[in-house]
Amino acid sequence: MSRLRRQAARRRGHAAESLCVWWLRLKGYRILGRDLRTPVGEIDILARRGATLIAVEVKVRDSQAAAAEAIGAQQRQRIIRALGWVMQRQAGLQSLSPRFDAMLVGGGRLPRHLPDAWRTDG
Repeated sequence: MSRLRRQAARRRGHAAESLCVWWLRLKGYRILGRDLRTPVGEIDILARRGATLIAVEVKVRDSQAAAAEAIGAQQRQRIIRALGWVMQRQAGLQSLSPRFDAMLVGGGRLPRHLPDAWRTDG
């Protein structure tokens, strides 16, 4: 992929994340962070609602169906590890229940929020 295409994709992704942040705020979520990079993975949006800590993966594609298909098993595992890493290092987060959500952006529609999009096995 050319440098210009990567930059355009990065801008499109950042715009989609900003839209998702506002959508989550309207739904009563408190945004704790964006683009959190850890040694074990990245979290697009870190949010809290009540006693639940949520790692939100934002995917933007031409359609929401294509966005959903773009979240693979390896990526889910990296997000799971990243949330565990964040929770271990922030004392105030350790008592919260983790959850993994997806937000799908595409097709000229509002973001589709999928709470509890996947579960961990342990």
